[in-house]
Amino acid sequence: MSKNSVILVVSDTHCPYHHPDLISFLKTIKKKYKPDRVIHIGDEVDSHAISFHDSDPDLYSAGDEHKQSLPTIHAMEKLFPVMDLMDSNHGSLVYRRQKASGLPRAAMKSYNEFLEVGLGWKWHDDLLITMSNGQQVYFCHGKSANVLKVAQQYGCPTVQGHYHSSCSIQYWGNPNNLNWGMQVGCLIDAKSLAFEYCKTQKSRPIIGCGIIIDGLPKLLPMVLNKGGRWNKVCP
Repeated sequence: MSKNSVILVVSDTHCPYHHPDLISFLKTIKKKYKPDRVIHIGDEVDSHAISFHDSDPDLYSAGDEHKQSLPTIHAMEKLFPVMDLMDSNHGSLVYRRQKASGLPRAAMKSYNEFLEVGLGWKWHDDLLITMSNGQQVYFCHGKSANVLKVAQQYGCPTVQGHYHSSCSIQYWGNPNNLNWGMQVGCLIDAKSLAFEYCKTQKSRPIIGCGIIIDGLPKLLPMVLNKGGRWNKVCP
């Protein structure tokens, strides 16, 4: 297998407000596709309690939210001990709060220490990777609701998350290459109070993730039953 032949993109998990079938879904995806690289597109945790927006008083406190997130974070690390993660608006909240409070960086733990994961997990502002077909692909958490626009601006295939109700692949071409943009959806529990703001919107979160196989993108939706649970069919 060539390097970066199968790149799995894990979408916004927002622990501890993740979908209850998150780990079993990812285990099945790993078994079926055997990715040789895994990228978490960001918002691995939600940090709702320390958001700069209003927080719901009926959800966890900041300390409890962190404690409740760790078992799922550790389960993901067991599945994927080596993973690249994108810097994101929710994932960076603890450091944004530190800066807003006037605390120096030296007062803070590293993100690996904070989430109690090994050095196999590495965070990036964004990432440019050469795929097995020789083409480069750009990864970021989310820079525009129009992923095709981002791909055209960067001049190469692009993958992003952040926009929970968007899950798509769009192609564009130039005289040199066939390029594309992939929007990977999310892996949240849409019923959680953390996402109550979505209830007034017509669009709803699309649960799933994405994968790139020999340079070609594919969406992996988590198809749910009427109760909102995964129907166990592997895409």
